[in-house]
Amino acid sequence: MILSCQNISKSFNEKAVLQNVSFHMEDHEKAAIVGINGAGKTTLLRIIIGELSPDEGVVALSKGRSFGYLAQNQDVDSENSLYEELLSAKAALIALEAKIRETEHAMKHAAGRELDSLLESYSRMTHSFEISGGYSYKSEITGVLKGLGFTEEEFNKKIRTLSGGQKTRAALGRLLLLKPDLIILDEPTNHLDLNSIAWLETYLSNYKGAVLLVSHDRYFLDKIAGKIVEIDQTRALSFIGNYSDYAVKKEQLRTARLNAYLKQQQEIKHQEAVIEKLKSFNREKSIKRAESREKMLSKIEVLEKPTQADTDIHMSLTPRCISGNDVLHIEGLSKAFGTQQLFSDLQIDLKRGEHVALIGDNGTGKTTLLKIINGLLDADQGTITLGTNVQTGYYDQEHHVLHMDKTLFEEISDAYPYLNNTEIRNTLAAFLFTGDDVFKRVGDLSGGERGRLSLAKLMLSESNFLMLDEPTNHLDITSKEILEDAINAYQGTLLYVSHDRYFINRTAGRILELTGNTLIGYLGNYDYYLEKKDALSQSAHLSGSARPAEKSVSVGGSRPEEDSLSESKLDWQARKEEQARARKRENDLKKCEASITDAETRLKELEDIMALPETATNASKLQKLAAEQEEINTRLLALYEQWEALADNG
Repeated sequence: MILSCQNISKSFNEKAVLQNVSFHMEDHEKAAIVGINGAGKTTLLRIIIGELSPDEGVVALSKGRSFGYLAQNQDVDSENSLYEELLSAKAALIALEAKIRETEHAMKHAAGRELDSLLESYSRMTHSFEISGGYSYKSEITGVLKGLGFTEEEFNKKIRTLSGGQKTRAALGRLLLLKPDLIILDEPTNHLDLNSIAWLETYLSNYKGAVLLVSHDRYFLDKIAGKIVEIDQTRALSFIGNYSDYAVKKEQLRTARLNAYLKQQQEIKHQEAVIEKLKSFNREKSIKRAESREKMLSKIEVLEKPTQADTDIHMSLTPRCISGNDVLHIEGLSKAFGTQQLFSDLQIDLKRGEHVALIGDNGTGKTTLLKIINGLLDADQGTITLGTNVQTGYYDQEHHVLHMDKTLFEEISDAYPYLNNTEIRNTLAAFLFTGDDVFKRVGDLSGGERGRLSLAKLMLSESNFLMLDEPTNHLDITSKEILEDAINAYQGTLLYVSHDRYFINRTAGRILELTGNTLIGYLGNYDYYLEKKDALSQSAHLSGSARPAEKSVSVGGSRPEEDSLSESKLDWQARKEEQARARKRENDLKKCEASITDAETRLKELEDIMALPETATNASKLQKLAAEQEEINTRLLALYEQWEALADNG
């Protein structure tokens, strides 16, 4: 075991963020921490690395083991070049290499025992140098830099001149080259393009040490993680398997917990009804039985209702009107900035209802293309034609559509005055703005928060052609799933840029890859794109042929429709039998209640008769009435028990 977290608790301003969080990691294990934004994932990482102290609990890293941590954002202001910054990760190896060179020089002038000692030291150092990768570290640095999306022209750039995303990638590269026993990463894919993410997946999958990461990239989690630690409502629960395994098990667990909760609630309501009925009989024995049940009910440990983060919010994207079949036609489109040619002679045709993902490496011109289509940039050449009745909606990462002086609530309500308060709050909640957040000024929001607000406005726009630039940035997994469901139900046309492969898999029916200054189209989702691209690269000399339609074959036994009919008949018979049992029980209950009423009425009559003066002086009659009273009380006790048994078998 390399890492152990035992009963970690942490509160801020008396608000619990983590409570009794426990999990451990074995050597070489790859684990991921998941949860909604604000769940405490980054807080837990900071406690693990020692940046924060837990209020309670213990973090233990195995003795002699090293770890490396990559935060979400890096603020490095170094005079080193990019290459030098990564080279510094090999400082110990470089020092060893220098020592080897010194020893080689010393051996030229040594003899006897001194030479023997130098030879022994030289042999030991060269062996250590070799097994530590001393003969390949320069090519390793180059490989990591290129893998993370840097070009050779950028190797000599000063770190302080890089963008925030580039600094984070540089810090990630340096961390990978340090090769600690445990790598801890917070959102490592945020600033990577698709090729760099794929490279990082391969690197981490083959990494000999352990990896602990926080990520909202579900495709990445599927490739890397063998364990998922979920933080939900301050508590932690571990699941063995990747993200897809976790999602299935989580839903099964949530369903089981919900069923247990609903069953218990039903039983509580039933017991309360039985207690009320027993009290209504208003007899000493029935009241005692009711009190006994009340005591049992008070001892029940009431289950909490499991969280259902996305069940109360149902986003819907509804176009105001239907467009013509031809939505977008682009012909001969070209764009360059100075000597940098982004693309040339692009041809695009989009039909009504298509959901198309635009992918490609960083810097290929994807965002530029969307801006040209939306009239925010001019093309160098080419024509863009929108079809009949096409109404566009555009989400960009610069958020031109927001008003800085308005509150979030006003931003939505002013744009869409027909929405009521609940609808506005539900829309904002879907994009992680809850409670008093809705009264924040737009100007006070972070860049990520403004992005989420812009996306929320666009979702309400009723446009029939939506263009989105990285719509899932800054969204947690739950919010992504809400957006995915809304997009899949959207009957308009969609063109979007995204690096989120899981999102592309769920929402795209066609992919356009911008590469080599041109577009290559693939009909299918991201997995099909990978499969087809791999096949094309392996068989470049062959033209791609359409795959034959798969046939459904039934082997042996009855036909599927016969099985279905048979199962339906059995279900119908079972339902009829259950209905008959329920009707019989209801009739038996009514009969039992009628018998109780009759017995109680007769007891009241007997009490009245026995209170008469003429009865009190007639010993024989009094004895007879007392015997009947005792017999009715005995029968009434049996009726109460019968009624309770019938009520409990409902």
